[in-house]
Amino acid sequence: MAPRIVSLLPSATEVVTALGMGEHLVGRSHECDYPAEVVDVPVMTRPRINPAKPSRGLHRQVSKLITKALSVFEVDADALKAAKPDIILTQHQCTACAVSEADLNAALATWTGSQPVVVSVAPETLDQVWRSFGTMADAFDLRWAGNELAERARERVEIIAMRGAALDPKPTIACVEWIDPPMIAGNWVPELVTAAGGVPVMAKKGQHSEFTTLSKLAKSDPDAMIFMPCGFDLARTMEEAAPFIARPTIAAMRAVRQKKLWAVDGNAYFNRPGPRLVTSLEILAEILNPGAFNFSREGTAWATVAGSS
Repeated sequence: MAPRIVSLLPSATEVVTALGMGEHLVGRSHECDYPAEVVDVPVMTRPRINPAKPSRGLHRQVSKLITKALSVFEVDADALKAAKPDIILTQHQCTACAVSEADLNAALATWTGSQPVVVSVAPETLDQVWRSFGTMADAFDLRWAGNELAERARERVEIIAMRGAALDPKPTIACVEWIDPPMIAGNWVPELVTAAGGVPVMAKKGQHSEFTTLSKLAKSDPDAMIFMPCGFDLARTMEEAAPFIARPTIAAMRAVRQKKLWAVDGNAYFNRPGPRLVTSLEILAEILNPGAFNFSREGTAWATVAGSS
């Protein structure tokens, strides 16, 4: 019998569909929006914050919730129970990114009879992301398919990385994962920058993304900055990056003066540890080396900020 699957993580939903198991999804998170057909799957979660607020306001809301040991999202326990899942996919990495394990456990606490299998992942590097495909696929007895999906991703990354390694000069890049206050993207993002032919600043492979100050960011003096706020699409990122780079401390930076500033759709790509991290690498490669790479992502997945070229 085919399993009934609930995915509470957008990247996990993408893995499920990539494995050909999308028709068995009976529940998803409110953020699961890719591929398009999953929007018809019932929603199992809701935010505890107002996502329309600007960066600073969102940061304050999230900080208050985390201080109270709450996640940013909550489970609709009744909807989850009605879905009767055999398998629930979630994460235990970040309470600001998806439903926490504590909230999920609370939603399952009153269930009687057989409990669903909970598969929780927390990748921090590209290799761990690829291996998580096999972990999730194993729950569907499709480990081989998960391994194949991972191998295809590795091969695509290696091809771009080989070309990126030969490029010179290699610009230093600050990837901004949150704008106000600024946060530098960690985990797998430094690896993507390196593979695309750049040098990441203020971040190392596998380290969590960390908040910084305007003065520290300015002092790092990167050749370029790429804005990829978690949860923001390209249009919203462009909107919020403009006032940020107008701040005197930031406006004096070399990257701003030389107009080496780009915005990307972090919500669809860089922030999701799933199959589209390969597309994220293609975006970076195209931005940093337009003469060597052309994946036709400009305008839909990335754009210049403040007339950068």
